[in-house]
Amino acid sequence: MTLQEFKNQLNALTHLQFVLPNGKLIPDYFHITEVGKETREYMDCGGSLRKEEVVNFQLWCANDYDHRLKPKKLSNIIRLSESKLNLNPDCEVEVEYQGMTIETYKLGYDNGLFRLLADKTDCLAKDQCGIPDDFQNDVDEATLVEPTCTPGSNCC
Repeated sequence: MTLQEFKNQLNALTHLQFVLPNGKLIPDYFHITEVGKETREYMDCGGSLRKEEVVNFQLWCANDYDHRLKPKKLSNIIRLSESKLNLNPDCEVEVEYQGMTIETYKLGYDNGLFRLLADKTDCLAKDQCGIPDDFQNDVDEATLVEPTCTPGSNCC
């Protein structure tokens, strides 16, 4: 979802709700503690230089149970951020939320809910690495191998 798409959805709402990929709602008393512009320059494994720019929202929950961020106030925060940070309305929005670590999600929208969408790593130079274009990365936590060398096992 781009910043412009987010703003369009936001303008039609009276209540903000975000939902995690597992279906759990983020508590209504969340704060958006940061609106940022992140620029990332890197080289992929095929040697191509790349540059990405995203708009980043940081969602944060504290013991402030009476806090409710209203769509109009968030619109004002975004408007100020656009002018101060020169945000591109066509940039994708990423959302940071505290899980086991700071987790970063893509953003979608459905039935009045902003949905945090899981993302995956990818090889951007598949042709250089000999990986078929239709290759699907299906690695998840359930398929990761536990280390076999433990302290005191004399395997090292």
